Formats: sequence, structure tokens, C-alpha cells
Amino acid sequence: MLLKLALSLAGTFSAYTLYLTLKAVYDELTSPLRSLQGPKSAHWFFGNLREMSDDENVGLVESWFRQYGHTMKIHRIFGGSGLHTADTKAIHHFLSNTQIYQKSEAARYNLGRIVGPGLLVVEGDVHKQQRKTMNPAFGAPQIRELTEIFTATSIQLRDIWVAEAAKSGGVARVEVISWLSKATLDIIGLAGFNYKINALGADVHDAPDELVEAFEKLFTTETRFSFMRILQLRFPMLRCIPLKGDGVIGACQATMKRIGQRLLADAQREIRENGTFESGNRARDLFSLLVRANTAKDLPAHQRLSDEDVIAQVPTFLVAGHDTTATAVTWVLFALTQNMAAQKRLREEVLELSTETPTMEELDALPYLECVVRETLRLHAPVPATSRIAVQDDVVHLGTPFKDARGVSHETIRIRKGTTVTIPILALNRDVQIWGPDAMEFIPERWEAPIPNASSIPGVWGHMLSFLGGSRSCIGFRFSLVEMKALIFTLIRGLEFELAVPITEMGKGTAIVQRPLVRTDMGAGNQLPLLVRPVIL
Repeated sequence: MLLKLALSLAGTFSAYTLYLTLKAVYDELTSPLRSLQGPKSAHWFFGNLREMSDDENVGLVESWFRQYGHTMKIHRIFGGSGLHTADTKAIHHFLSNTQIYQKSEAARYNLGRIVGPGLLVVEGDVHKQQRKTMNPAFGAPQIRELTEIFTATSIQLRDIWVAEAAKSGGVARVEVISWLSKATLDIIGLAGFNYKINALGADVHDAPDELVEAFEKLFTTETRFSFMRILQLRFPMLRCIPLKGDGVIGACQATMKRIGQRLLADAQREIRENGTFESGNRARDLFSLLVRANTAKDLPAHQRLSDEDVIAQVPTFLVAGHDTTATAVTWVLFALTQNMAAQKRLREEVLELSTETPTMEELDALPYLECVVRETLRLHAPVPATSRIAVQDDVVHLGTPFKDARGVSHETIRIRKGTTVTIPILALNRDVQIWGPDAMEFIPERWEAPIPNASSIPGVWGHMLSFLGGSRSCIGFRFSLVEMKALIFTLIRGLEFELAVPITEMGKGTAIVQRPLVRTDMGAGNQLPLLVRPVIL
């Protein structure tokens, strides 16, 4: 009986695979993208995707744009092709029409295994409902109240590095990614949930915080892709097969849900008993503000989020409010070691302020700090690309016509339902036609004057796509920017930074975000070793 069942399942899977193969061949032969130029497939299964991932973002996509134009096709997994475009008019269309261009089912399934049904995963009316309810927590007045948490944690990190330098004769070698990750975890714990993680202050013998431990195990396990995991994303019927790590993922999800339920119950009880959160830190953390907005008397019942949806924002806040900011500040410090004049100028600016605990307004009023943040997020955008899939046929107008393989010019392109559209955030941020011939260089001064060609980029901030644009732009971009500025202000004010290894040994690795690594120490994973010494005034 079991043998017959196994043979039946194998036959069904083989037939389904044959159907998908024939469908992929038919779709490719009849695709509206067939006339587009683009690079040849580098691999029978991975297409161009693996070489793009292995490129370390040093210019492969940019070279393709120079060769084939800003609208081209690339080969994706299992022989299909997708649209790859840096045409700003087309990108504006893709980001604005979220009813047509959405995250693929596979992407939502994969990300959902980490964050659940939170804002990063859901689409359509559910996304609109969650975003509308969460928006009040991310306004400027709310971020202003959180700045004190940002600066206090930044000072704690600075003091740790100063102490390390003192123990090492005045100069210490520190691995900054891990330390910045601890700092941003502490910040999102307090600012996000009024939850004290104390990652910076924990002793090596202390038991790790269970929320952080669950999140990090979940994140590490889920980002270790295997060939079978890729097949599960491509063939949903295979998702019933348990893989190594699935047990860990289930346990971590249960822990995070339990803690989320406790946080929600505490917040609901306080607002039920007191009618407000106005006492203590509870009045300002993002989670409490979300609960308050979701229980407002003037909010119609059909617009309220379910408890499950509110709890789902716990891992969402951890992902969006921790990892990308730590990575962005890491790239700031790296960039400043490669432009010591910029590091010196920035230090002189921040030292002009008489306080070490600046307000949000004081941080935003520092012009060169703004230039450094903008230039880093342009040149080293933590998320290098994003993709959408068309859920219906469409016709897209281009800002710059493309020439097909026969040399015929086209001002529009037909998109067929099921087509994957890739928006190359990093390549667009470094396009020489927009930023000039020095686009691959870290030059904060370029932001001291308007950049005319950048005005067409439909980003929510800074005339770039680092926080995306449209209704799916990063809801927490203000939070992230002020947090970044507080960390940079404090660290540059108190410490000098120098790369601890030759620049030729540095590389990049990309999972969900791109981080630096040392090629001669690949076993250590992502890292940025710097020499730090206290500033002597």
C-alpha cells in the first residue's frame, strides 16, 4: 500500500513537473519580453540570478544596463525570464499600481515563515488596513519622543568601545556588525515594545533574552537556503515535506507568538484600566501606539486589526527596525574609513553641538551628517533590489524607449500576468546617467546641491529607492533615519575609525540585506573589523 502511494505521488509530481516545464517553454516562446535584449543565461536552473548574487554588487547589473539599455530581460530560475528595469517612469508605475504588481506567492510564503502575517507580507486590502492603523505610530511627533532612547543606547555603545580601547592600550579592534546589531536590538526593544532586551549590557554568562534568541534562530535558520527549499517555493505541493530546521522554526514562532500575546495583553489591560498610556514609557513605544490606534473609539469595527494581526507586528518590527538599520550604520562607518576627510569633517560638525544628547530637530539640522547618511544609503543600500509579480496583464509606458533585438524602438512594453518585474534599487542608486561618472564613489558633498537627474526617482525619501516608494514604501523610514543619525553622531563624536584589514580583503555578501565580509576569513560570516580609538580634544 505504501509503495503504491509513493509511486502514485512520484507519478503525480513527475506529471506536474512536466506540465510546468512545457508551460515554461511555451510562456518563454510567446512572452512579450522575448524581443527584449539582455544577458545570456549563465546556468540551466538559476539563470542569471546566481551570478547577480555572487557579483557582490560591484557593477555587473550596471554593466548590463550600459550594454542592453535600462530595460532588459534576465533569466530566472527554471528557465523563465523576467523584466529588469531602471526606467524611472516604469518604476513609478510598478510601485503605484499595487493592485497589479505584488510580491509573489513564493516570496510572501518565505518571508511569512519569519514574520507571520505582518505588514511586510500581506497585500491588497489587508495591507491597506494594517498600514492605516499603524501610520500614526510612525509620524514625526512619535519619533521625536523616541530620540532619547536612540541617543542613550548610542552613548552606551560608545562607552563600551572606549573601554575596549583603554584595555588595549588606546586602540581596539572591534567587529562592528555584531555590536551595532546589539545596539539596534536594544533600541527596537524599548522603542518598539517597551521591552528591555539589554543586549549591550548582557554578560557573556547571561542567558540570552528569549525573544531575541527566538528571532535570531528563526532568521538564521530560514535564510539558509537549500535546493529543496527552492523547490518548495516553486512547487507548493512539496511544502508538506518537513525539512531540516522546520522544528526550530516552529518552536521560535511559538515563542514569539507567546511573547507577543503577553505584550498585547499588558497593553490592552493598561488601556482598559486607565483609558490611556500617558504614564511612563508605555506612552511612546510603537506597539502601544498601535494598540491605542487600534482601540480608538472613532475607528469602525471593520477597520480594526485582529489580535493575530497586531501580534504579527512583533517580528515585523524586529526585522524592519533592527537588521537594516544596523547594516546601514555599518556601511556608514566603512565608507568613512575610506574617506578620512569626510570622517574628519563630520566629526568637526558634530562636535560643534554642545550636547551629547541631541533632539531629533538638532540631528536633522546637521547638514553634513545628512549628506553622509544620504550618500551611504545611495551607494550601500542595505536591500539591493526588490521584485513584484504581475497579477494581471498590463501595458507600461517607458521614460526612455528600448530597442529590441532587431533594433526597433519601443515606448511601451506589454506585461503578461505572471511576469516577474525586478527593480534594481542599488543599480539605480549608482546609475552614472543620474549621478555622474563618479557614481561608484562615496562623496557626501554631492548632496550639497540639488541633483537634477535624481528628481525623477519615485522614492519616498532622498530621491532614491533605498526606502522604496508608493504605498509599500518603508513605513518606518523616519524612525530608521533618526536612529542612524543618533548612532553616527555619538560614535563619530567620541571615536576615530580605521579599517583593520586591507581594503582588498573586503567583500560583500547578500542574503536579505547586503553586509560586508572579509574574504580571508569567510568562516566568520559577515563582519566589519575596525580599529577604534577615542577622540582626543
